[in-house]
Amino acid sequence: MRSLLARGPALLAILVLALIPAAAQQPRAVSTDPQRIEIHAQAIEHFDPREPRRIRFGALTFRGGLILESPHKDFGGISALSVGADGARFLALTDRGYWLRGRMVYRGAAPVSIVDAEMAPMLGPDGRPLRSRGWYDTEALALDEGTAYVGIERVNQIVRFDFAKDGFRARGRPVTAPPGVKLLPHNQGIECLVAAPKGGPLAGALIAISERGLDTGGNLMGFVVGGPGGVFALKRTDDFDVSDCALTSTGQLLVLERRFSWLRGLSIRIRSVPLASVKPGALIDGPELIFADMGAQIDNMEGLSVHRDAAGAMVLTLISDDNFSPLQRTVLLQFTLN
Repeated sequence: MRSLLARGPALLAILVLALIPAAAQQPRAVSTDPQRIEIHAQAIEHFDPREPRRIRFGALTFRGGLILESPHKDFGGISALSVGADGARFLALTDRGYWLRGRMVYRGAAPVSIVDAEMAPMLGPDGRPLRSRGWYDTEALALDEGTAYVGIERVNQIVRFDFAKDGFRARGRPVTAPPGVKLLPHNQGIECLVAAPKGGPLAGALIAISERGLDTGGNLMGFVVGGPGGVFALKRTDDFDVSDCALTSTGQLLVLERRFSWLRGLSIRIRSVPLASVKPGALIDGPELIFADMGAQIDNMEGLSVHRDAAGAMVLTLISDDNFSPLQRTVLLQFTLN
């Protein structure tokens, strides 16, 4: 199996397209009915082919991974992911304004396939696909007791879906957010979105962080949406941008970040930030849990979810956005946080 590093300059060139929305083509007429799709999975046995016996990477232990493909024309561009408490069922979304749900099958601790997969376009308040009104680049997903919140980067908007009641038929309705959300740079809007836990100081609010919307100090702008409201910042270091986040049951905000440059290539990392530090006016930061470069089995990693397995281990699931490019891959990875 080839590593990303072996693909050379052609892949580096195509990764630049991550800065240009894949959804930026003209919307086409689509059916709003859910469609069953077939997803083929190829196992990733070693996270870093340079060290095939190694399973420990920073604070994480590699459990397994998959390269996913589908003949369905709308599969790809997966930019956010939420794995259910059972570790099997998941809900994801794509750049082009589609829902994707299915079930992961395991052999031991490692995922081996995806079954029962379905896709459908996200619907706007009028019942038409979001894309038909120019609302795409759907990049962030937060679930809160059956309500799905989605961040739409193209229009710097957050919308709310009553997913538990209506499923794929749910209609997205805009959520009032701090004014700074609308002022975020084009294609660098909200990528991290989580619902604050009940009983905490931010209960009833969403926590949102931009991909590369910078404040006057050069740090990444974050927002408390609802509840007390307000603006905070995530310390930006080493040119990394935010691509997703997830909350742990132990009170940590895990932030997935990505960096691309012609000199250093593509890298990812995950930082762990104390949730208690997130408040209006704060500058938050936290230690690095994992760093990986193009020699490892990564791609344009844009989705992060956390759940506990039957043994109580905390499992991180990452997924990549292939930008609908034949030179990139949809990669699903799982690690245990020890």
